[in-house]
Amino acid sequence: MVLLYGVEYSREELLKRIGSIEQVGGVKLLELVEGSERGVRAALVRTGELSFLVLMDRGMDIANAEYKGVPLGWISQTGIVGPAFFEPEKFGWLRGFFGGLLTTCGLTYAGAPTVDEGEELGLHGRISYTPAKGVRAGGSWEGDDYVIFVEGEVREAKVFGPNMVLHRRIEAKLGERRIFIHDIVTNEGWETQPFMILYHFNIGFPIVDAGSRLVTTSIRYVPRDEEAWEGVEEFDVFQAPTEGFRERVYFHDMLPDKNGFVYAGLINERFRGEGIGVYLKYKKDTLHRFIEWKMNGEGTYVVGMEPANCLVMGRDKERAWGTLQFLKPQESREFHIEVGVLVGKDEIKGFIERVTSITGGAKPELIKSVDEFVEVTR
Repeated sequence: MVLLYGVEYSREELLKRIGSIEQVGGVKLLELVEGSERGVRAALVRTGELSFLVLMDRGMDIANAEYKGVPLGWISQTGIVGPAFFEPEKFGWLRGFFGGLLTTCGLTYAGAPTVDEGEELGLHGRISYTPAKGVRAGGSWEGDDYVIFVEGEVREAKVFGPNMVLHRRIEAKLGERRIFIHDIVTNEGWETQPFMILYHFNIGFPIVDAGSRLVTTSIRYVPRDEEAWEGVEEFDVFQAPTEGFRERVYFHDMLPDKNGFVYAGLINERFRGEGIGVYLKYKKDTLHRFIEWKMNGEGTYVVGMEPANCLVMGRDKERAWGTLQFLKPQESREFHIEVGVLVGKDEIKGFIERVTSITGGAKPELIKSVDEFVEVTR
């Protein structure tokens, strides 16, 4: 059944009331036309509850996303930037980091700029600046559910180097406020390659505001650096935009439920007196790291919830720790992430109770150093 405007409809009942599915939802292919975003292909998905913009020319990532006009993701000062403007050296990646609901980092490297085995690596990899091929978008009825989708393949390749392919399918159902991301990463080359992937979900105002908090199944955490030790006990509470605020990054070890799922949610219980939040749900055995990016500065006012198979200290650090993952020739890995919106006191309460049932309500243990954290979470 499709729940629209507070009423449940069967397929037949809904189709009798509309001329085309586009009246109430669906997907529309677009091309952006101004400034540095000119020429970027995009798909606008509407579910009747959510609307979001998938950027096929930016790694199949999700830029603007809204729930009934309420923005979910933070949009950076750069806005959407075309792939031709990519600056791979050092921190040049930031010149086109639009933020959005999702920016993907990887595939052969992610995290801080570094030099690994003589190879200079910039921030967060190449995949988010790479255009997709074989793009398909549409929708179809599955019983009384109408499923909307966008899919395509993004390739990171180099002669005498890697040949890594990300196949992404993004789905949402008409009448729902959930997004499902289904990724398959394959090493289509004939040499084993390093494999690092990080899902950079960027939640912004009004979900992030003074008093908003992070609710997760974390059982232990560690500050990345000295900056993050300031206010370390309040890692999960956020403040109003603050002059001179410097980013604070925390690494978390998440406890799964009996089905292997972990949960993270950014919640503003004061919003309109009822509350709103964004949550993530995914399998820990595929993405065993979770990074929190707390950035409560002026303008750059955002909280990152970042499932990953690595930390963000650089590929050389992962190699030294013995935690760097690899993909063998023709090997694939699969990832499934659910992103949803929590609306109202009851849904927020239900989410908190689910997290508490997993963690027992205990605060996560504070670990003294990143090296110790890596050792105890292998």
